[in-house]
Amino acid sequence: MPKLARPVITVVGGGFAGTALVLQLRRQPALAAAEIHIIEPREVPGPGLAYTARRPEYLLNVRSGGLSLYPEEPNHFADWLKTQPESAAGVPEFASRAAYGRYLRDELAKELATAAVHWHHTRAVAAPLLPDGRRAVHLADGTTIRSDAVVLALGNFPPPPPTGPDQCYLHHPGYHADPWAVGNLRRIGPDEDVLLIGSGLTAVDVLLALRQDGHRAPITVVARHGRWPSAHGPVTAAYPTFYPELAPETTVTGVVAVYKRHLKAAAAQGLDWRPVLDSLRPDLGRIWAAWPLAEQRRFLQHLASFWAVARHRSPPRNAEAVAALTAAGLVQLHIGTVREILPHGQQLRVGMRTHGLNTCWRTADHVISCAGPLLNYARITDPLVVSLRTAGDLTPDPLHLGLLTDAHGALLGADGGASPSLFTLGPSRRPAYFESTAVPELRQQAAALAAHMAQ
Repeated sequence: MPKLARPVITVVGGGFAGTALVLQLRRQPALAAAEIHIIEPREVPGPGLAYTARRPEYLLNVRSGGLSLYPEEPNHFADWLKTQPESAAGVPEFASRAAYGRYLRDELAKELATAAVHWHHTRAVAAPLLPDGRRAVHLADGTTIRSDAVVLALGNFPPPPPTGPDQCYLHHPGYHADPWAVGNLRRIGPDEDVLLIGSGLTAVDVLLALRQDGHRAPITVVARHGRWPSAHGPVTAAYPTFYPELAPETTVTGVVAVYKRHLKAAAAQGLDWRPVLDSLRPDLGRIWAAWPLAEQRRFLQHLASFWAVARHRSPPRNAEAVAALTAAGLVQLHIGTVREILPHGQQLRVGMRTHGLNTCWRTADHVISCAGPLLNYARITDPLVVSLRTAGDLTPDPLHLGLLTDAHGALLGADGGASPSLFTLGPSRRPAYFESTAVPELRQQAAALAAHMAQ
């Protein structure tokens, strides 16, 4: 970004990543005079999709002590939480996502109260390059912001439809493409049949929300790997890093072999697998980057689902609730994939393919998609993404994980060159890190990108 007396920076997206970046930009002395615009169409900027739902049963899946917005102030969120009503009887180990949304909103509101940061309650639809090297960020409300730098903090896009090509079910009142939509789950009757697609953290939240709302009927869950997220264990001493042993390994097999050796060493010390896995976290990006493309693809095909279950864990209370529902026969988990969904009057018929390659059919009043987000930027239909993709300003990666960038998050164009005016952070940077969704990684990305832009 060129050095100007009053640079203009536009951040597209007002969820966690965008909020964290704005706060870090404001902490850069070299950018004290910068004019910062944040584009966020939701009613309140800050929480984004992940932390908007006002349901106390939706818990954070990280302990409160690990969720500060600021890497240099690790206790910032925990200290804020102590002042909140839900901490009257003691600070919760796993706070609600709604509480974290208030935290993000409050921190961003301090900057919005200044003359330096401006919130636009709309969407960005295009950001073409101007002859002077700046970007014209066009908004849906007709506003144009001439920007020296544009940062895409777009978060996660909704999952693609689970089946195709016949997708007439998408408009059926019993199909729920977005379980987070306000009031969506509350229109499900207590005795209606429900089928969930996926068994990750979203599915856990949906199960608990339905039970909280008084749903009584058994719920069917269909998942490719048939595993629930692992539960967090008690806080234990950290396992020492063994990255020096991993650094020379350029294959998945080699990394797994080293990891298994340390699992045995930890077991001999009375430790379970969690601290061993967690010790990898600071070096995950380097481990991933050391693998050639074929090895990265092998990991995605054979181990990514195991990694997701072990790495992205449930609060113990949530895991216990799912286990109790399963034991009572109120949750039935099936291993397989949904191959077809057909409207059947007021209901939906769901064709499931099992490992035996047989297709069985179930009828449900409601089908809820709890699958993971769409990561393939070649398929994303957001107008801003489409316009930048058409112009050759962004490049989807070959593994369909996000966008190709340089080490600072600058977008690589169709010519392979790094843009001086277009950047990104958050899930879009999964090609570089693989893990690029959790607070500790994203706040570090925000701090590093702000420092780079200030240089």
